[in-house]
Amino acid sequence: MTTKSWQTPKNLLLVMTVASTVAFATWMALLNNFVIEKASFTGAEVGMLQSIREIPGFLAFTAVLVLLIIKEQMFAYISLAILGIGVAIAGYFPSVVGLYLTTFLMSVGFHYYETVKQSLSLQWLSINEAPGVLGQLIAAGSLASLVVYSFLWLARDQFALSYESIYLIGGSICVLLTIFMWLAFPRFQSKTVQHKHLLMRKRYWLYYALTFMGGARRQIFAVFAGFLMVEKFGYSVSNVAALYLINHLFNWAFAGRIGALVGRIGERRALTFEYIGLIGVFTAYAFVDDAYWAAGLYVLDHLFFSLAIAIKTYFQKIADPADMASTAGVAFTINHIAAVVIPAAFGLVWLVSPAAVFLMGTGMAFISLVLARNIPRVPCEGNEVLVGKVVVASV
Repeated sequence: MTTKSWQTPKNLLLVMTVASTVAFATWMALLNNFVIEKASFTGAEVGMLQSIREIPGFLAFTAVLVLLIIKEQMFAYISLAILGIGVAIAGYFPSVVGLYLTTFLMSVGFHYYETVKQSLSLQWLSINEAPGVLGQLIAAGSLASLVVYSFLWLARDQFALSYESIYLIGGSICVLLTIFMWLAFPRFQSKTVQHKHLLMRKRYWLYYALTFMGGARRQIFAVFAGFLMVEKFGYSVSNVAALYLINHLFNWAFAGRIGALVGRIGERRALTFEYIGLIGVFTAYAFVDDAYWAAGLYVLDHLFFSLAIAIKTYFQKIADPADMASTAGVAFTINHIAAVVIPAAFGLVWLVSPAAVFLMGTGMAFISLVLARNIPRVPCEGNEVLVGKVVVASV
């Protein structure tokens, strides 16, 4: 079969990004209001739900075992289908146990997909084009989110659609797009045969450390920043959707430029800028008393996190090309070690002092800043770190 000009790995990554974003954005935007209104969740239950959501991420290292029998591209399709199904049925189980189970199903698909997507992206994209294209993928996800949140605002405020209907629509779109990708795109081959066993290399230690801290820090934003808007400032579903619209409008406008910026100034400077910004944002979260200022911090928070693509491009520059698939799974597991514990543990801290949760986020951002300063200006195989270099590069 003749391949058409639009049937490229980059375009497939873009459609994958849209499919996953539609499902996950629908789930995430409704979550806080849904669990409070339908299941009477407090911060403790929300924290437990988010910890359950991160368990599949912690088990992402098992992806390399699945790859012994399934090609990565097909594995991505299966994962997206599971994500879509998990979201589609979420609204029909408004109980503690029901929400925990549907969240786990959705999360299995989401985290396996993200693991495979990272591996495929670093295999299919060259070192020179990776920062720009990864930024474009973030922008595409933000544009898809804009459409989702616009729909959510209309669905709830104008047409009064039920939670069940909205979840069903969002999940079904993901499944339909997955079927389209499976039928429309050829099976792309990687330039380098990937290792099909688990491995950790000593010379990647800084990448592992940055990934671990990124997972810990991300939970403060993903779990508690949005919950703050609903619990403290009384945001409705339409308010949350409007906030997400503004947030993703900024990301759509700037994410592509952020990717180009990382390519231009390098990973060391990009991550330094991100972590200094996050120190300020998390500290401000702890003391904010105005809903509009909180919304502004939320947008800034997400923009700074877009710079985290520099961690992926740093790894691409220092890694053996055959390590991409195996290391993607290991990295996601490392990323989720703290993520499994923090939501539940910090949910209990939240009951005593929400400010303390965000100040701990400040501490995490500071540790990440120290780690980022250890990245060389020109990272490559054999020049992975400034301090703590492994003598034998092949280890």
